[in-house]
Amino acid sequence: MFRGLRLRLTFLYTISAVALVFLLSLVAYRAIERELQANIDLALRYRMAQQLQWQGFPLPSDLESAGREWGARSGLPLGGTGVVSPPVEDDIYENEGEDPHLEGSPSDLDEFDAELAPVFVLSSASQTYRAVAVNQNSPLTVLYAPAAEAALAQDRDLRTITLQDGTRVRLLSVRLPGAGPAQVIQVGRLLDDQQRVLDALLRVLFLLGGIGALLIAAGSWWVAGRSMAPAQEAWEKQQAFVANASHELRSPLTVLRASAEVAQRGLDPSDARNELLEDILQEVDHMARLVDDLLLLSRLDAGRLALAHERIELAPVLEDLSRKIGRLAETGSIQLEVAAPAGLAVLADRTRFRQVLLILLDNAMRHTPGGGRVSLAARSTGRRVEITVTDTGEGIKAADLPHVFERFYRSTGNGDADGAGLGLAIAKGLTEAQGGTIELLTLAGIGTSARLILPAG
Repeated sequence: MFRGLRLRLTFLYTISAVALVFLLSLVAYRAIERELQANIDLALRYRMAQQLQWQGFPLPSDLESAGREWGARSGLPLGGTGVVSPPVEDDIYENEGEDPHLEGSPSDLDEFDAELAPVFVLSSASQTYRAVAVNQNSPLTVLYAPAAEAALAQDRDLRTITLQDGTRVRLLSVRLPGAGPAQVIQVGRLLDDQQRVLDALLRVLFLLGGIGALLIAAGSWWVAGRSMAPAQEAWEKQQAFVANASHELRSPLTVLRASAEVAQRGLDPSDARNELLEDILQEVDHMARLVDDLLLLSRLDAGRLALAHERIELAPVLEDLSRKIGRLAETGSIQLEVAAPAGLAVLADRTRFRQVLLILLDNAMRHTPGGGRVSLAARSTGRRVEITVTDTGEGIKAADLPHVFERFYRSTGNGDADGAGLGLAIAKGLTEAQGGTIELLTLAGIGTSARLILPAG
């Protein structure tokens, strides 16, 4: 019992801790993703500001501030317009393949490649505008039409696009001001680098999360064991006390019964003391049954009940029970019906299996009025066998149904004055010890059906 509880506590602790780690990892991942996205958008606005400045257009306030922010981050001096003025490169090999008229301009690809290597520029500007450098590694050779159309309609467009080969690009499109034909400049950046960084981060988070989950599980198992140690010790002492007390009470009860029987033999049948001795014998029998039940429950709790599993043919067992219980049924004017297919068998301990059935039949008989019916049936459900004990008694109240398998629980007004409230608890414990399950289905005023499911033999 405590091992199962420890496992559940460990699972609960581990799931809670892993959920917290997952949440923190998700927050960290999203924060880094947003930061990378913000840097990319800033780089695109900065590059767009360079292009507008190169064309001689005034800069909007957000693009001017982007230039200042990028300059502050990179440590470069700021020009009068708020955009970084790139230096002229001296290495003649760095300008190979570029328009010499663009050297030293904000469109110079050397500066472009040094500071913002993944960024490319496309333009629909006519020859009346100054030329724009084109990055030879650009994934686009012409303007991306949907973004260009949106920029023409709204002056500006910022979006992430996916090309036919699956490449993802962050694209900023701006409509050039002027009275002539509308023109658009697009600057974009491949998201491959960003995705590689995020993928690497995700792998690291998964690796650390897996290692953390194992460490958390080990720590949770240790903590659960430490926290349950006092309760387990107290429970074991209680079970030992119950077992010892039950064992020790059997001897005096046996002596009391023997003494009462001897005293009863020496009395005349008409002697009034016979009734008193009979009461003593009945109470001794009741106490003996209670002691046996407590001893059985303590062994079940401790897992020390010896069980001999064997293949048990149901038809002979049910017929034998029908014959023995049938006399009790006739006394109470109750009709007893038994139905079990030939060859159907269960894998169980014969003595304990019969004990469970007797408990269920006894309950059904005691709660079924005269003229009622109790049926005992069995059927195969594949690898399991279902045995049902159904009566036409008063049923179980809805408020009592969740508690019927609890020890010493007795429903008020159920007519079970002689019971100690241990029968169904014992039946449940014995059934589970044999690898089965038991449940009650009831309708108040109509009857109750006890369903016992065991492994097929």
